[in-house]
Amino acid sequence: MPDTILVVDDEASILESLKGVLGDEGYRVRMADSGTAALAMLREEQPQAVLLDIWMPGMDGIEALKRMREAYPDVPVIMMSGHGTIETAVRATKLGAYDFLEKPLSYEKIVLLIQHAVSESRLLSENRALRRKVDSRWEMIGGSPAMEELKQQIATAGPSRGRVLISGESGTGKELVARAIHAASDRAVRPFVEVNCAAIPQDLIESELFGHVKGAFTGATADKPGKFEQADGGTIFLDEVGDMSLATQAKVLRVLQEQTFERVGGTQTIRVDVRVIAASNKDLQAEIAAGRFRDDLYFRLAVIPIHVPPLRERALDIPLLVSRFLGTLSEEYGKRPKTVSPEALKRLAAHRWPGNVRELKNLVERLVIMAPGPEIREADLPPLGEREAGVSPAAAPVGGPLREARAEFERRYILDRLRANKGNVSRTAEELEIERSNLHRKIKALGIEIDSEVRDEA
Repeated sequence: MPDTILVVDDEASILESLKGVLGDEGYRVRMADSGTAALAMLREEQPQAVLLDIWMPGMDGIEALKRMREAYPDVPVIMMSGHGTIETAVRATKLGAYDFLEKPLSYEKIVLLIQHAVSESRLLSENRALRRKVDSRWEMIGGSPAMEELKQQIATAGPSRGRVLISGESGTGKELVARAIHAASDRAVRPFVEVNCAAIPQDLIESELFGHVKGAFTGATADKPGKFEQADGGTIFLDEVGDMSLATQAKVLRVLQEQTFERVGGTQTIRVDVRVIAASNKDLQAEIAAGRFRDDLYFRLAVIPIHVPPLRERALDIPLLVSRFLGTLSEEYGKRPKTVSPEALKRLAAHRWPGNVRELKNLVERLVIMAPGPEIREADLPPLGEREAGVSPAAAPVGGPLREARAEFERRYILDRLRANKGNVSRTAEELEIERSNLHRKIKALGIEIDSEVRDEA
């Protein structure tokens, strides 16, 4: 369909001339003889550009421009006048006019301006569509009571300036919550910078957070700004903050208190304005008791604590999540969206999902690729549940603190996966969807002896 141009002028001869010129260039031309008629046409259909005369009886072009910019800010408006003055042109430009033309009109100039305006209009539309697509990646999916409560907490915390500490199991969507808080804040147009504290080696994390100067250490061949500088004016998200060393925690605490720091190896004090959102899947209170996390940093971070519920506590959301993942992943792989049989959906909803939303998304991705027919049936589903994965829930200890039961279950589950992978830590970390360094720490903390408990059993 050709691009549409709306021409607004009270002179019939000019309307007909412009209709002929623009029609010859391949545009579809609509005509209005007054500002009121033009606004009525805009309500019916938004054109790619508007040519608007200033001097018209009734509503003049300046008033029509004001209303167009208020209601349709992305439609470029080119003003025309046979009695133009510098003051009028400046006023129209301040009100948002794309450009200003004096009569008698130069048709070559009109055609060129229309081409530029239409190209800009099309680019704006594409950017909006792309932004909607990108924003949909971070949309909070679900209408269960637990999700509604979480959305309410985000809506309340977002506009505030308070620091937020997000807790929740791995795979529940803590980053999603952090991005939603940022989007709901007055910093939404400023940077959102993510730092995965568990994925960065401890000897490099300070450089990553605060930057370094040339020569600060071997390999520092140039000055480099850190994540806090990159997030200036916006939000920094410290994911898995519980994996920071105590030394790094002390430096982060100083930044929270003073909003200043020095780059590694540097002496210049750098001041930033950064909102900090942190997240952890660890029990930070237990980490404090064990001497692995600073209590003063905890209280600085947890001004607004938010807990993300595990998927098993919001099973009502599983059909919605499956539907969304089927749509996005099918588009990503260039496949027609599949449907899910009631039996298969019932089985998915009954699973406890120890890997939470991440596990569900990975399974749906597998089904999009591997399920043979247009409908995903129960027979297409892989074995689900801890028992089928090789870990019996009955093996978990009965009685005692929940923390100890959780640690024992985690130990047995990791041990089972290590044995299945013949002691290959990298492959096991990939299967469990955690960083290799994080798995090494868990193996050490849980007292797993790979040589005696894994390889001797193989």
